[in-house]
Amino acid sequence: MRDLLFALGAILAVEGLLLATSPHRLEQLLELMRDWGPERLRYAGLACATAGVALLLLVR
Repeated sequence: MRDLLFALGAILAVEGLLLATSPHRLEQLLELMRDWGPERLRYAGLACATAGVALLLLVR
């Protein structure tokens, strides 16, 4: 449970930094992703989730 809370905190910190430092760039990225189909979004989400779990296992 502690690892999960740490990971959620890290996600919030990174998201907050992105919004604080480059909101326009993040908005452009979201516009780009709006044009992606569901299949591409699903694969991108799975890739991010896999990379996140691998990173958590690596640093643990």
